[in-house]
Amino acid sequence: MTVKFWLLATLPMFLAGTPLAAETPPPGLEAMLAYPFVNELVAAEKGARIAWLTTVKGVRNVWTATAPGFARRQVTRGTADDGQELSGLTFSPDGSRLAWVRGGDHDANWPAEGGVQPNPADALDQPKLAIWTALAAGGAAVKVTEGDHPAFSVTGRLVYLKDGQVWTASLAGKTKPERLFYDAGKDADLAWSPSGAKLAFVSHRRDHNFIGVYDVVGKSVTWLSPSTGQDEGPVWSPDSRRLAFARRPGDGGAPEPMLIDVPHPWSIRVADAVTGEGREVWHSPKTLDGSFPEVPGGVGLAWAAGDVLTFRAELDGWAHLYALPVAGGAPKLLTPGNFIVENVSLTPDRTRLLYTANTGRNADDDDRRHVFNVAVAGGQPYCNTCGTGLEFLPAAVGNGFIAYVGVTATRPAKVETTDIEGGDYTPPKIDRAPAPYPTASLVVPQRVTFTAADGLTIHGQLFTTGGSAKKPAVIFVHGGPPRQMLLGWSYMDYYSNAYAVNQYLAAHGFVVLSVNYRLGIGYGRAFQHPAKGGPAGASEYQDVVAGATYLQSLPGVDPARIGIWGGSYGGYLTGLALARNSDIFKAGVDLHGVHDWSRLLYEESAPAKRFEQGDWPELVKTAFASSPDADIATWKSPVLLIQGDDDRNVRFNQTIDLARRLDAAGVTYEELVLPNEIHGFLRYDSWLKADSATVRFLEAKLKP
Repeated sequence: MTVKFWLLATLPMFLAGTPLAAETPPPGLEAMLAYPFVNELVAAEKGARIAWLTTVKGVRNVWTATAPGFARRQVTRGTADDGQELSGLTFSPDGSRLAWVRGGDHDANWPAEGGVQPNPADALDQPKLAIWTALAAGGAAVKVTEGDHPAFSVTGRLVYLKDGQVWTASLAGKTKPERLFYDAGKDADLAWSPSGAKLAFVSHRRDHNFIGVYDVVGKSVTWLSPSTGQDEGPVWSPDSRRLAFARRPGDGGAPEPMLIDVPHPWSIRVADAVTGEGREVWHSPKTLDGSFPEVPGGVGLAWAAGDVLTFRAELDGWAHLYALPVAGGAPKLLTPGNFIVENVSLTPDRTRLLYTANTGRNADDDDRRHVFNVAVAGGQPYCNTCGTGLEFLPAAVGNGFIAYVGVTATRPAKVETTDIEGGDYTPPKIDRAPAPYPTASLVVPQRVTFTAADGLTIHGQLFTTGGSAKKPAVIFVHGGPPRQMLLGWSYMDYYSNAYAVNQYLAAHGFVVLSVNYRLGIGYGRAFQHPAKGGPAGASEYQDVVAGATYLQSLPGVDPARIGIWGGSYGGYLTGLALARNSDIFKAGVDLHGVHDWSRLLYEESAPAKRFEQGDWPELVKTAFASSPDADIATWKSPVLLIQGDDDRNVRFNQTIDLARRLDAAGVTYEELVLPNEIHGFLRYDSWLKADSATVRFLEAKLKP
């Protein structure tokens, strides 16, 4: 299979060499990083309630509101930057109770040994993953048990995952938690039937997956048409009699090429929940566009009204929504156009789909997101929020309202509502007393395009305050790489932080260009899956150079003072830029980047020990040549290395390795190591340290 070089998804690293300046944050940076971030906006199936999570300066809390007035109510009373993540927010079906998870690292590519949870605040007692609940109408939050991924049945029964097994616990805490059943696999994707009588789950078994159905009354497990494939994403029919799921081939067969993109077809199947017997209702074409969609959110399979399945695929080269009769036939395209669809959900009556897309009424909407809805039966999609703002995470509140997270180029996130029909509607002020934020200090970034050496058009956002004086400039490169930087605040906390730093740099004398290089999302499947990308040849690096060439052409930029910074995959590209083109990039900040692809491949993707090795030897050779380590001899510019040593997305050994090579080559570097921090820093204090070091370093190296 093709190399999964998008393992990197978030940020941070470490600091050796020259000591940093004083730790007092640069003036204005603390205020710039005090933005409110909203995530995991969810709606109850009944009760017209919504809930969401907020984070401000590392303090996390749960909030709720009820239609139509949407007066917000604070559920939790967090006051400390304790580094304990809140996630998994979910309602009971009747909307009466909320559950969520405290602790963990849900962005990690691999768990720590022994299930040890992150402890970035150096708590004396090891933190644990714990499930909490509260009544949605009011009352204190209560810790239920240790576990993850809570799911309520229609009868109010709570199940969850612990150590890869399915458990249940009493909400009142009067009985001891118990495991529902033993499974030889690692369980995930819990899905209650609408009746509450059965529970579907995915059993991960290394090279294949099964979907099982647990019968609550019969206390038995039925496997749904088990095969050598990888089954995932089970969804129930409204009558609780059938399930639909996606199937991909299991790992095996002759080795696939790893240096080129090859088709990865998949199918949709429907099975009887009692007998387990199933059938295929659709199979993707064996083309590149027919491959399983490798975009955030995946297939997003849902069972809609009228016995119709809806799903996301890239059959025309773009991530779009399709409707497919359960009886079979050709899928119907619901969202035609050159844009991608994200954040998909069904309305409670299952007749319409809510989604976000990077399209709208403005020519630059390909670098935004707006909320749309479309009938499952087909017809013209309706844009509920088209304008110059950006909107994410739509959730249907009953069948009349849509709640969503709204931002602009200068205003951070808040929860907003609109009418699904688009009628005459005056939205209530949910955030009645938002925290003060220095919006006047922010600039409105400009959408720009430039051309890479091979002729591909590349998008970017330019941050500048104007003026005639020639300023130093900085390129920012995002991580992932299936990410997209936007013309405003991001729907990901990692990139909201990056957006705030870019705004700070622009307000303090820099011109900043955020480059949406190939491998990223938003511009079609071919853009996301280029030839010779990442360890197969680093073709995306030419987009970074093209961005620097564009900056050098601007009259307000000093071409001799261009730097670069980025985290994760952006850290990799920062290292590559400094190693290959110290003549262009005079300084850089590399947060937890990959520096030797060959080592990462051996640790994460080495082939099975057998005679056939495919193109593995050639891949490893190409991967090293595509790494910063391969060009240390031409690395001259200073660099700041930043990483947390509990990183579970990019191993800390990648930064250790680079530091030793820079030592040997006599290259000037500094390092900031954050003990016990993970990839996407969990503490505001960690972000403040990293961002302070970043802006100080760039100012010291690029300003006269």
